[in-house]
Amino acid sequence: MATYERALITGASSGLALWFAKRGTTVYAAARRADQLESLKALAPEKIIPFVLDVADADAAHDAVKQLDETCGGLDLVVANAGVGDEMKAEQLEWKRVRKVLDVNVMGATATLVGALPGMVKRKKGHLVGISSLAAFLALPRFGAYNASKTYLTAWLENLRLDVEQHGVNVTAIHPGFVKSEMTAKNTFSMPFLLETDDAAALMGRAIEGKRSFFSYPWPTAFVVWLATSLPRPLQRFIARRAT
Repeated sequence: MATYERALITGASSGLALWFAKRGTTVYAAARRADQLESLKALAPEKIIPFVLDVADADAAHDAVKQLDETCGGLDLVVANAGVGDEMKAEQLEWKRVRKVLDVNVMGATATLVGALPGMVKRKKGHLVGISSLAAFLALPRFGAYNASKTYLTAWLENLRLDVEQHGVNVTAIHPGFVKSEMTAKNTFSMPFLLETDDAAALMGRAIEGKRSFFSYPWPTAFVVWLATSLPRPLQRFIARRAT
């Protein structure tokens, strides 16, 4: 028997939607591109339902998620997985590019989870998951918008957990390191301990099913990040400049 009966997963071109579908969950797989969703549905046609959604339009995303929860019989699991990154040097920094990162990673992720929240609170059950990043704990040159957006998501999930746990709703914050994806494919720098998409999906899926409140992976990268954040700030900045 599936741990979750019905789930909504944004950014569903990744392996997490398929991981849950193969375990019997009916997955509303959300992404902007219908063609990608149809390709994903073909891998588990009885369990994956394409759900075209652009979380960059936060108001529309919120309303769509809320309506889905009300009409599908209730979502047991919602994963805010959609995210974008943009590497910007100081001379390239412009508001349009910064806002795109914030629209998706901050407003879009928040709107997705808030859209499902009233129904879960009313039913006294449910699970909200935000895919943050190990970058949430670091300051790095050229990645200020992305790292800050993930810092926000981590902090918001931690606060949300305190508000909803009394209503029987679980909250999980997941912090991946480097995972093969469209976003990391653009990176021009070294990505240590880079994980295959399916391996990352399995790690996240098990953490979600285990109701982990906080999960970081892979452990070597998580350990290095923890070690770096324990250093004095000036030394952190020195290492960040050298590393990038």
